[in-house]
Amino acid sequence: MRIAIRCCSIALLSLVAGAASAEEEDFFGLLRARDITPFGFLRLDMRPTHALNIPSGDWGVEMELAYQNTWALSPEVESYLGTLEGRREIGPAELEAIRALPGENYLADFELGLIDISFQYKFSSQWGAYLVLSGVHYGGGFLDSTIESFHDTFGFSDFGRPAVVKNGTSYILDLKNSQVALFEAPTSGGYLDPTIGLRYSGLTFGKDWHVVLEAAAKVPVSGRRDLLSTGRTDYGLQMTMQKFGKHHAWYLAGSAVYYAGSPNLAPNDSKVIPTILVGYERHLTDNAHVILQGYASPSVYSHQDTDLDELLATKYQASLGLYYRIGLGLISFAITENLQNLNNTPDIGFQLGFALTPALRQ
Repeated sequence: MRIAIRCCSIALLSLVAGAASAEEEDFFGLLRARDITPFGFLRLDMRPTHALNIPSGDWGVEMELAYQNTWALSPEVESYLGTLEGRREIGPAELEAIRALPGENYLADFELGLIDISFQYKFSSQWGAYLVLSGVHYGGGFLDSTIESFHDTFGFSDFGRPAVVKNGTSYILDLKNSQVALFEAPTSGGYLDPTIGLRYSGLTFGKDWHVVLEAAAKVPVSGRRDLLSTGRTDYGLQMTMQKFGKHHAWYLAGSAVYYAGSPNLAPNDSKVIPTILVGYERHLTDNAHVILQGYASPSVYSHQDTDLDELLATKYQASLGLYYRIGLGLISFAITENLQNLNNTPDIGFQLGFALTPALRQ
């Protein structure tokens, strides 16, 4: 999967070398979807800043649909599943066998769908505010067969998938700070904590870089809810640097989030989590752009929670996407793939977005 994504990225970027020109400021910016990694999903994750020059008094509405397939497991669990013949639903017998394995172990098998609806308003030439409302759905999904067929076709490892029923749901953690066993999600979904933010765009760095500063908070409005809210408030700061050329744009964003921790199924303590994003946007036509971006962020777990390298490792993800503008609307589609640590991020994710704002007027 990683090889295919990299090959597609190289091929698509090579096609844009002769693309049509457009105005220097006519860029859309980084993909606005948040990280949907299952471990730490409920924390505040600063969404990337757009690159549109929204005039004072203008507004914007964005809707992002994201969907991911997670199959993540520890090495001992993978070895155990490799000894089994045929498919089965994970149940009490398998749980007992996993807990009898040496050391700490985990298995996460499910699919997750997310919807974000963002409202933003520019109340002066440099200041703006936004509100993000989100909902999530948990379930077994439908992508397991596709992913397994892809692995078989290209000779990739099956990571123990053939031992488990397709499109099932399992979430087992046997860590030194917690033991969790779910054979189905305790909830099929619901609304998440809303995020409110403030944005300032009046700075520059040198003569080429535009700088955007943001502050945001994730606010628990209904208390702690398993798989929906930690019941605690997170705070974050973000700085995004944008450099625009005639045909392309570069982006660099860094953020720091105070994660207040979680008392939920797998408790973890508060910490400050930094994140870095890099991106490259290129015109294909006046209305169609390609965007390639990378994401890196450390885990919410510490050695107090687990000593498993897979859960402590930094998350690295890459997204390849397309924008297409239609009048005052902007459609986006992207594929996200983990790059290095296969057992702490989704196997594959998809994003479909739509934005509406007068700033998209040509």
